[in-house]
Parts: sequence; structure tokens; C-alpha cells
Amino acid sequence: MSEEFDVIVIGAGPAGENVAARAARGGMDVAIVEESLVGGECSYFACVPSKTLLRPVELAAEAARTPGLAPVPVDTGAVLAWRDQIVSHLDDSRAAVALKEVPAQLFRGRGRLAGPKQVDVDLTGGGTARLTARHAVVLATGSRALVPAIPGLAEARPWTSHEATAVRSVPRRVAVLGGGPVACEIAQLLHGLGAEQTVVLVRGRAPLGNMEPFAGRLVADSFAAGGIDLRTGVGVTRVERRVGNGEVTVHLADVPPIVADELVVATGRVAASADLGVDTVGLKPGAPVQVDDSMRATGVEGGWLYAVSDVGDRTRLTHMGKYQGRVCGDVIAARAKGEPDDLPAMRDVASAYGPPQVIFTDPQVGAVGLTEAAARKRGHHVRVVEYDLGAVSGAYVREPAYRGRAKAVVDEDRQVLLGATFVGPGVAELVHSATVAVTSEVPLERLWHAVPSFPTISEVWLRLLEEYGL
Repeated sequence: MSEEFDVIVIGAGPAGENVAARAARGGMDVAIVEESLVGGECSYFACVPSKTLLRPVELAAEAARTPGLAPVPVDTGAVLAWRDQIVSHLDDSRAAVALKEVPAQLFRGRGRLAGPKQVDVDLTGGGTARLTARHAVVLATGSRALVPAIPGLAEARPWTSHEATAVRSVPRRVAVLGGGPVACEIAQLLHGLGAEQTVVLVRGRAPLGNMEPFAGRLVADSFAAGGIDLRTGVGVTRVERRVGNGEVTVHLADVPPIVADELVVATGRVAASADLGVDTVGLKPGAPVQVDDSMRATGVEGGWLYAVSDVGDRTRLTHMGKYQGRVCGDVIAARAKGEPDDLPAMRDVASAYGPPQVIFTDPQVGAVGLTEAAARKRGHHVRVVEYDLGAVSGAYVREPAYRGRAKAVVDEDRQVLLGATFVGPGVAELVHSATVAVTSEVPLERLWHAVPSFPTISEVWLRLLEEYGL
């Protein structure tokens, strides 16, 4: 089989779907290739199921802290059943129908580059297809979990976030290796759903080491209060699992080993480009594809290859991947028709600012832009202001013992925000207002007139500006 299309997208996750939709909207004939489930890892094994599983755990914790409410037990079976419904029982037929409505032609199978503008597909039902792009090929294959080269780790068959969010039976004893957002979420998720012993092993001095320091401290305090055993500054020397699906022993440097029923590895992700045929066009397999602000791969002759989301070298967050997909699809359509592609208006904001992100732990962590340390490293003349979120009326109304903190990083030369971080129950909804302020470079004196409603946690904006002196 040999077919020709204007645009070929390899990967039908959120980013790839957005490329296809925007290119089709621009009049392009689009093919999209997917070897697994249409909708991608995020929809079935990452963001969507993890947040679905975390929500009842979060509500149970809030109920226990709210006067007039008794502690609420989590019905693990019911929660897992709701998770199954949310991920459509891993049935992607509705998502596939949605692609037809784009319209984009779906090829189920494994796609690989086979030279300039060429994609070979090993079809799921047997046979192969050779697809040729008239204008562009877009790589949207995402990333895969990184399993460190620790002796015995791979052989011990550890879980990644994939297995943890698809859990059918919660292990009694769990060890989590890693201190980033995924590790923290998975630890609280499994512990809240019934793991009696949860140990989190962090190589650094605190979890969430890339964020403002108070974020890691408050999450660590929550771990301790909830019975999660957090161990920092530890190194894993080797791992072994008993025959079959027996217990896992995690050996640590200079301290007794940890024994668990399952070990979850959440130490980062790597671009899924190892078996993508990128070597046929001069790129390095297994490495992120270097792209410019239009998501076009640099160093590939002819300018026909693009990469979005995790397989590229930009931010690995689903919402940013979707943003990149929209930019990419619009640019491809404009360039194909010889129209201006309006690059200055569509540059990837993550290249200038830290992207918005939320960690759905209890407490939640939300941030956008630069941390104080990152801003100073870039040479900005900064001033920082912090405020106790528990002192805001809206927070006190929500929970009498509310604990949280907010921090704003201000560019003193331009009087605009460079970044903001919030930690506390319910702060996820503060992040978008901060994103607008940071990416739009709203002057602080104008921001002062954006009056927050009372009594809401958003009143922290007023308090931060007052701390600054406005």
C-alpha cells in the first residue's frame, strides 16, 4: 500500500491530535499513525487516570480537616471502577471516530521515518503501508519512563506510572523511587487507596527539587502527617525480586534495605525516538528532536520535519504539547499555502517562561514562570514576596487549619512578574491567573486593579502586591 498526504503525523496523543486538527482546519489532507490507543498515554495511563484516582484521596483528606465532617473512608473498588469508566475501559473507538471527523485518516500500526517525507507503517492487522508527505511529517510519539541503570532494577520488573495508574489491586507495601511530581502523586495515590506501607526514596535533599524550596517542604510535611515514609539523600545500590512476583528488596547505601511488594520507578522520562527512523534523516535515535519556535526540526534539510511535545526538546507537559501542536499545525498549513505564519505571535512561551504546571498532591502545588533561583541565574534583577496562604480569609473559610504559601518573583527593572508559586489545598485554580499575568507581562500597577473576589483564596494576589508595597 502506498498513499500520499499533505501532512503525516506519527502519534495520536493529545499533541498529535491537535496538529492534525489545526492542519486539517487549514485545508491540509492529514494522515495520523498510532500503534497503541488513540488519545495517547495521557488519556489512559497518565494525567487523566492519575488525577481521577487522586481526587477522592484529596477529598477524604479535606473532609477529615473540615469541622462537622467525619473522616470519610475511601472505597478503593469504587474508585478503580470510576477510573475504568474515565479511561473508557481502554477502548479508544470514540477517539478514533473523532479523528475521522477532523478529518484525518487513521493508520493503526507502528510508524517510522524511511527517509525525507517518507513514513513506513507496520500495520496492526498485518502488512505495511508506505506514506508520503507532500509538505510535512510531524513526530508526536511522546516519551517513555526512564529506568535507571541500577543493578537488578530492570530485571525486578518495576512499575512505572503506567502500571501504577492502571492498578487493579493496591499492593500492601510500596516503595517509590523518585522525588519529582510523578513520584509524589503516585505515592499519595497508592497510599490513599490502601497501601499500608509507602516509602518514598529521594536522591536529593527534598522532593520537588526544581521548584521553590517551600513546595517540597510542605509536601514532605503532608507525607509525614499521612503516614508516608519519606527518605531523602538516599542512593539505591541494587534491586532484587524473589522468584515470580515475589517481594522486591531495594538495597540502599549505608542503611538497611527496603522490602516491598512493588517498586514504582518515577525518575524521569526520555524522548520516544529510539525506534522512529530518525537516523534516516541524520538525527540521533533516542535523543530529543531539536526544534525551533515553530516546532520544525533543526538540522534536517528541506524543513519538512516537525516534532511536538515530549519527543521534542521543549517542555514535557500535556497542555504545552497541545499548545505546540496547535502552533505546529497552523504553521504547516500557512507555509504550504505560502501565507505568513505569524511566528512572533505563536512562539512557544516555554522558551521565555517556565510553563504552567500543577502537582495534584495534597497540598496541591501550582507554579508558572521562573523560580527565584532560575531568575537570578538568568541575570534578572529580582525582588521576591511571600505570603502565608493560611492567613487569607478564603483559605481560613475553606479549612480552619489551612496550610499553604505563595511566592511571587518580580522583575524590578520592568515591574512585571517573572514567576509565581502556590502551595495549598485548591491552589490549582490560581495557576491560570498567574499564567496570564506572567506571559502577558502585566505591569504590577495594573495588576493591582484586578480585584480578587472575597472571600476566596485568590485574595492572595492582593496580599502579595501589598507586601510588595502597592
